[in-house]
Amino acid sequence: MKKLFIIFGLAALQLLYSQDTAKVSTNPEEVISEKNPLDIGELKINLNPKGDKWLKFGISSQIWLRSIDNNPGTLVNGVPQQQTYDAGIRRMRLTIQSQITPFYSVFLQMGINNQSFISGGGSGTGNNGAGKKAPFFFHDAYNELAIIPRNDFQTGKPNKNNLYLGAGLHSWNGVSRLTNASTTKMLAGDIPVFNFPAIEIADQFSRQFGIFVHGEFDRLNYRFSVNKPFATNLKPVVGGPAVDNNQSGKLSYSGYAFYQFFNKETTVTSFLPGNNLAARKVLNIGTGFYSTKDATQSQPSENVFESHAANVFGADIYSELPLGNKSKEMGLTLYSVFYNYNYGPNYLRVSGLLNPGTPDPQFTGQKALEGAGNNRILMGTGNIWFSQVGFVLPKFSKILKVQPFFNYALKDMKALNQNGSYYDVGANFYLYGQNARIVVQYSSRPLYDLVSKTIFDRKGEFLLSLQIIL
Repeated sequence: MKKLFIIFGLAALQLLYSQDTAKVSTNPEEVISEKNPLDIGELKINLNPKGDKWLKFGISSQIWLRSIDNNPGTLVNGVPQQQTYDAGIRRMRLTIQSQITPFYSVFLQMGINNQSFISGGGSGTGNNGAGKKAPFFFHDAYNELAIIPRNDFQTGKPNKNNLYLGAGLHSWNGVSRLTNASTTKMLAGDIPVFNFPAIEIADQFSRQFGIFVHGEFDRLNYRFSVNKPFATNLKPVVGGPAVDNNQSGKLSYSGYAFYQFFNKETTVTSFLPGNNLAARKVLNIGTGFYSTKDATQSQPSENVFESHAANVFGADIYSELPLGNKSKEMGLTLYSVFYNYNYGPNYLRVSGLLNPGTPDPQFTGQKALEGAGNNRILMGTGNIWFSQVGFVLPKFSKILKVQPFFNYALKDMKALNQNGSYYDVGANFYLYGQNARIVVQYSSRPLYDLVSKTIFDRKGEFLLSLQIIL
């Protein structure tokens, strides 16, 4: 482990880090940088002497090493396995931001996700092994116009209010802070995924095509969008649950706003951090929504089809509190969110991140509703309450910071006959601020019986995550 720390420390010394957000003090004239004093800088190229035309680059990667307790009846590469060890790329991203004029900017983000030894492969996988040649695709691609800029272009002083208008493939989402989460500044090993209401169904990795506005009205930070969901066309079974079918082509509408009681966050990109190591006092309360008509379809009787709207509501609170002597750099991070989902009767989704398993047709034991591998109940029509807490331990090193954390999710789904509790417990080990992070985490999930739809077992998963941000 000591050698691993040294390697990451040397890598971190070479990093040039670009932040997602900036902080503003209670004094509207004073802009406070979010940059950690150990962060070295940012990879930015000025295109004119004044510095108001520029290109900015960023690179990040998250490598996962895991031990998975598989669900009953799991095949991995055609062989029954109760436990699987794997490695994979959870995320690897390249971002390009450009300000063409002081009023006009372009944001691009490209990368791959979820590639392991067996999953995430592209068309080049072939017959000689799975998981190879994962596709590299655009996550974000949008243009943005400053209607009222954050800072006056003549004086450089902050404006009390600001407004931006944009269009393209974007992630200016509604519902909650977590629906707009920065994946480079997470508190735990990953985000819970149910925070994205249409993830990889009617969106592309939480993005949709559309137009959006965002900005600030004094201490109220807001974002709203109108989008075209990606097409779905699943056919429901007679008497079965609602399934994803938006063939009528309705638009989606989303929005999120949060009020900032202490230090302000000025959003330069759409991504809101879930963890800044409690460096400054923050307390935000927010609420949001996602809505689209005719998103799902059910078949209550033979050849009788009903369409249902997808309506999701969220309300949350986010706080970071420095504690004790300032020199100790201790702090508490808290986040809690409530989601209400309505996708139609008994709608239910299951998902497993980098799932290595497939169902074993020969298995005769008790089967899980979730299916094979590390699948879990993700979301559905019903409610989810999710909370997380992290604590930065007192400073004991100029290089290393340690932050234990705990996640809890309570899921009340209409299609199930028992509520489910999901846990994550672990610790972050930060090297040189947030440039390099090692995460150790254990997760526990319930399994539901296929017939009774009640919990009959629990399974676990160990994660070691290695993250670098440039």
